[in-house]
Amino acid sequence: MKNESIQQSKRISKDQIKQVADKVVQHLAQQRQLRENQIPKVSLQPEHIENCELLLNRHQLLGKMKKNSIVAEIGVDEGKFSQLIHKKVKPQKFHLIDMWGSDRFHDGKFEAVKDYFAEEIKEETVRIHKIMSTKAAHEFKEEYFDWIYIDTDHSYETTRDELQLFAPKVKPGGIMAGHDYRLGNWVSMYRYGVIEAVHEFCVNYNWELVYLTVEPTESQSFAIRKIQEE
Repeated sequence: MKNESIQQSKRISKDQIKQVADKVVQHLAQQRQLRENQIPKVSLQPEHIENCELLLNRHQLLGKMKKNSIVAEIGVDEGKFSQLIHKKVKPQKFHLIDMWGSDRFHDGKFEAVKDYFAEEIKEETVRIHKIMSTKAAHEFKEEYFDWIYIDTDHSYETTRDELQLFAPKVKPGGIMAGHDYRLGNWVSMYRYGVIEAVHEFCVNYNWELVYLTVEPTESQSFAIRKIQEE
């Protein structure tokens, strides 16, 4: 009799666990669909891709960027890509923009970036802006940058705002590029919105894709440029 009670208790526990698990799965599916519905889907037209070139990786992308230029990297983290930009492009003026200060993007990374670029900071060829990306845009005059590279939270809303705010800060013929041109991070189940924000911006403001990278093991990058009126 005692054994039967124990078996029944185990069955009840398993049934309860399954019910809870089913509810969690259903809730997550609803949240994903809600998020999906919040991200607009705007279709590109032929003029937005006719000059687009595929590149193997973002190392090649840097090879296409103007040397001795005025550059911003928006979203620096620990500065590994910043170092690559500095070595390959040799910017005349290099602005590094990031909030830092969170658990993942902590001040230890901020200090590491400062230490690496200590000499350039002293020479005023590198400047660090510890500020939110959308606020940082107001610190620069119009038509200031030759090109920028965006790598922040990858959400539709943030990317949309960054593109709109930094576009006037880029010189005519200049480039706005960025990372994580993909649907999301499937390990963390985080839905990106970079693709949708870029496409919407190109259609609404008459810009075109000029470069896309095709890394199989890393998030892809994009580069866009204002379509020149004839």
